[in-house]
Amino acid sequence: MTVRLAVHEAQWQAHVQKTAAAMAGLVPVVKGNGYGFRRWNLMPVAGQLGDEIAVGTVYEARDLPQHARGIVLTPTLSAPPRTMPANTILTVSAIHHVVALERNNWTGDVIIKLRSSTHRYGVHHTELDELVSAVRAAHLNIHGYAIHPPLQSEMKSRVKEIAAWTSHISNELPIYVSHLDADAYSALQKMCSNYTFKIRLGTALWHGDKSMMQLSADVVDHHAVEAGEHAGYRQVAITSPSEIILIGAGTAHGVTLLNNGRSPFHYQRQRLNLLEPPHMHTSMLLVARGRPIPPIGEWIDLQQPLTRIQVDLLQWQR
Repeated sequence: MTVRLAVHEAQWQAHVQKTAAAMAGLVPVVKGNGYGFRRWNLMPVAGQLGDEIAVGTVYEARDLPQHARGIVLTPTLSAPPRTMPANTILTVSAIHHVVALERNNWTGDVIIKLRSSTHRYGVHHTELDELVSAVRAAHLNIHGYAIHPPLQSEMKSRVKEIAAWTSHISNELPIYVSHLDADAYSALQKMCSNYTFKIRLGTALWHGDKSMMQLSADVVDHHAVEAGEHAGYRQVAITSPSEIILIGAGTAHGVTLLNNGRSPFHYQRQRLNLLEPPHMHTSMLLVARGRPIPPIGEWIDLQQPLTRIQVDLLQWQR
């Protein structure tokens, strides 16, 4: 039972290097499922691109290469685990984040998250001075600032929103930004030339042109069913002679129905219908008898967001 991500290695490496070269002050982001690659597969590459690597949580910092310094993007209210390197930079955006670190006797560098129109983590400019005072009183060192503009906005709007914050913070510390393309990032640097910016890149760095990647799952078994029978966990009624195909991918891999409720599986450029929604490590497909059926051991295409899927096998192709 396997979900496989096959990647054309030379094309992918060329994309990563080209993207990195266009972004001065790059901070690679390796979080969650590693954008489909798994974190431990991306970490060595990220370590070659910069001295700082951003991760999602304090628990993901353990995967960092020894020479790289981690930046945790999500604030924590719990004590950082012992597996987190001591020089890891944490994020705070509210006084209760600072209180939690102080309560857990953690001291070190922090980045202050600034509020954007995304309205996720981020301090409002009217509360910034109070937060800065709390950070210093807790004997934490401010490493920089960060702002996370929304994805559903024009690049010019994102640049404008980030630039507006420069009237509230000094230029002595770097500002970490995200969700900007190379042109927008360059425009921001020119607009605020007396500030130092660093850019966090995840999806744009690791994915690029999806044509160099193929996500697939294997056919583990199949067998015939007849009209009048029932099948699946939910005992779905079979209305005509068909074949049930068992695919080695399910909710344990992050496989779900598409947003429109359709099946994410394809064979010979044709969508294969599900008998019922995917479950744990197996999805059950139902194909009318007489239609093309993938043989046992075949790999069929899987349509899922790479930021959600848990891949069993990463296969580099030349």
